Amino acid sequence: MLVEIDQDSGFCFGVVNAIKNAEKELLQDDELSCLGDIVHNNQEVERLRKKGLTTINHEQLKFLKGKKILLRAHGEPPSTYRTALENNIRIIDATCPVVLQLQKKIKKQYEISGNENAQIVIFGKMGHAEVNGLVGQTEGHAIVIEKKEDIDKLDFSKDIFLFSQTTMYLNDFQDIVEAIKDRMEPDVVFKYFDTICRQVANRMPNIKIFTSRHDLVLFVAGKKSSNGKVLYEECLQANPNTHLISTPDEIDPEWLKGISSVGICGATSTPKWLMEEVAKSITVLRNI
Repeated sequence: MLVEIDQDSGFCFGVVNAIKNAEKELLQDDELSCLGDIVHNNQEVERLRKKGLTTINHEQLKFLKGKKILLRAHGEPPSTYRTALENNIRIIDATCPVVLQLQKKIKKQYEISGNENAQIVIFGKMGHAEVNGLVGQTEGHAIVIEKKEDIDKLDFSKDIFLFSQTTMYLNDFQDIVEAIKDRMEPDVVFKYFDTICRQVANRMPNIKIFTSRHDLVLFVAGKKSSNGKVLYEECLQANPNTHLISTPDEIDPEWLKGISSVGICGATSTPKWLMEEVAKSITVLRNI
């Protein structure tokens, strides 16, 4: 039986950078808190917890004094930095450079056109940590849309400036651009900015090719990973014999019967070591 791990799967650059920052700090100090899960994968969060990384939320941040806090790759709104400054908290900022640049673009556009005649629109997941950070650049005035149908909430008689969460998919973004164009009133400004991270966007076509060449596919992702849910659905379309698992324990030995090749892939929040553990488990199960 051939067992292959997709070499394009696994952590994106932003997550790798955040984890490296955490591990570097923990080598010098056995106490470090992260604002929110450092990555949407329980197994990786637990691995780092054993090294001393604890997870806190925004409410807990308000009551911390003089501590050290890691900001994960998703980024944070300005209010988080203000709270840290007020509480004498030292920030280790691991915001992904791609997200940081997007925050700056949105803030600049808001400062230029943030008035009653303009709308800053963000294509992204409502309530997602990255989106919260982006909305914060507009003092909460940005309009978030998750799908094409959501453009009904826009006023097409006013200027629109459209941005995208970095981990959304290019085809969906382009569909929304065309839908907005069709409804804009004459002489009204509509500008859109493709701010999607190509390292993430390219995962979709690559993973579909990988998935289609195996008899069985095991897609490894945490239950909280929105990126994982989308990629899993793409895998399922390319290969109906695809199963979503979070740990090696979830592998059903029945899946391996009559199978000559197994492909293992995952989300941008799935650690390589976890996919390797899945591969080892398959080796054990096929010999039982």
